[in-house]
Amino acid sequence: MRIVIIGTSGSGKSTLAKRLAVSLGLTHIELDAINWQPGWVGLHQTDPDEFLRRTQAAIAGEHWVCDGNYVAVRDAVWQRADHLIWLDYDRPVIMRRVIARSVARALDQKELWNSNREDWRQWLHASHPIRWAWDTWADRRVRFETALAEERYAHLQVMRLRRPKEAEGVEGRL
Repeated sequence: MRIVIIGTSGSGKSTLAKRLAVSLGLTHIELDAINWQPGWVGLHQTDPDEFLRRTQAAIAGEHWVCDGNYVAVRDAVWQRADHLIWLDYDRPVIMRRVIARSVARALDQKELWNSNREDWRQWLHASHPIRWAWDTWADRRVRFETALAEERYAHLQVMRLRRPKEAEGVEGRL
């Protein structure tokens, strides 16, 4: 089983992916961990070929759950996946989650990926997850719908979840 989980920032992709990986005995692949280099340098922008190479190596196995939305590696991940779970929640749900997550990360200063930590001084930047989630929420819905309608992804068993409650017990529906 190869599952990809998509959704805007703050939707709960990584949380669900970790839970599924444990309960189904799958490897967890977090695209943010592959992408974000020290100093918040994103491979998706600075070296997309290397990002793709690292992602392809990570998804080469037969049993995994991968979370993330990077266009630079979408085709590689979606082509290898057999299931896709889309966390398509309303904007207020997303905003509550992404703000709460950012506050918690800023307070605990836990390392996220490659020595990167949340910095509250970045919250108003367009690239910060709070702004990113707000600015891209509507557009992402359209882009995901359009991409999922493409013939090359017809093999995917798609589960579009509209409310967080629908993610409960999703293991039994795969």
